[in-house]
Order: sequence, then C-alpha cells, then structure tokens
Amino acid sequence: MTQDRIVSSIKDQELVAKRRQQIVQGAVRLFREKGFHRTTTREIAKECGFSIGTLYEYIRTKEDVLFLVVDSIHHQVRERLEEKIDLQNPSAENFIATLESFFRLMDDMQEEVLILYQEVKSLKRESKRYVLEKERLMVGMLERVVVTCMPDDISPQDARLLANNLFVQGQMWGFRRWILQKQFTLDEYIERQIQFLLPGLGIVHKGREL
Repeated sequence: MTQDRIVSSIKDQELVAKRRQQIVQGAVRLFREKGFHRTTTREIAKECGFSIGTLYEYIRTKEDVLFLVVDSIHHQVRERLEEKIDLQNPSAENFIATLESFFRLMDDMQEEVLILYQEVKSLKRESKRYVLEKERLMVGMLERVVVTCMPDDISPQDARLLANNLFVQGQMWGFRRWILQKQFTLDEYIERQIQFLLPGLGIVHKGREL
C-alpha cells in the first residue's frame, strides 16, 4: 500500500494532501497521549476539526492514518536528504551536512518516530511489512550518501552497516530523550556524534565551538 492507494472520494489532490497532513498532525497528538489502539477515528476527526463523515472522505480505516504518518516521515526524510546532498559533487562536507540535516529532522519528527516504533509491533502482517519497507528505503537513502561521499574502498557491506548505524543514532535522540536531552543540546549531540564517527572513516573535521 502507498498513500496514493488510500482511497479518497475527493478529486482535488491539493485539498487531499492538505487534509491528510492535518490528519497526521492531529493523530500524532492523540497517539502520543493514548496510543494507536485506544484512539478512535471519531477522536481523530474531532482533533482535526472535522466531522467523522469528512474524515472518511480522506481515509478508509484507522490504519490508513498510521500509513499516512509513515509516508509523512519517509517523504520528509527523502526531501531533506535530497536537498543537502550533491551527488554530482560528493565530498566529506556534503556527507557532514547530510548527517546534520538528518539528525535535525529526527529532532523535528521525534514524536512521529516514537509513535511509529511503539505501534508497529501491534500491526497486522501486511501493515507491518509496509512500515518496515519504508524504513528500509530510508536507510537506503543514507546508504547512497555513504557510497557517494566515502572513500572508494568502502565495501558495500560496511556502507550498509554504517547507514543503519546513522539511522539509529538519529532516532536515538528521540528514543533516549529522557536522558540525552537533559545532558546535551541538539547541537552538542550532533557534533559529538560526528566527532565519534568521522575519525574511523579517515575524515578530519574541526567541528563547531561548543
């Protein structure tokens, strides 16, 4: 399933995109407070300022809402990475800028990411497969950045492992926020992660003044 296959009776695609973004934002607030399974579609409609009938013009089921949250995360990760990385002129600077952008995006979307991982275990098999495939695509974006910007001798296996490490480090800011965000600012967290990572890749990085 993709967002395009979530049936809507509305033909205006700009309006559909706008309303679905409202649904994502409202649902994330409710899922954070109550969890996916204890939240009703009627509550989602109310949170978004819709009638229940209006809500069903844009989705079919409550699981559709979770798919929209997943697609929103994937879309923003793709946009943010594509905005920062210049695949035609790869460099260590591009790599560092991409990492910074990814970590900041994970800060911006930490509520969505937390909800995604809290709820995926309870999804049906087809839905879980969809969510995990989206995650693989996001890791794949980071892997392409690694392969493009890193030395030529990095192996495909190492590039894949590094991409997964970067993905988890970005998400850790949200997963472990109960302790990390009491000890570090976001800038400090990003800088230290980069300083830990780059020497092992043979990249010199002076960093910012902290």
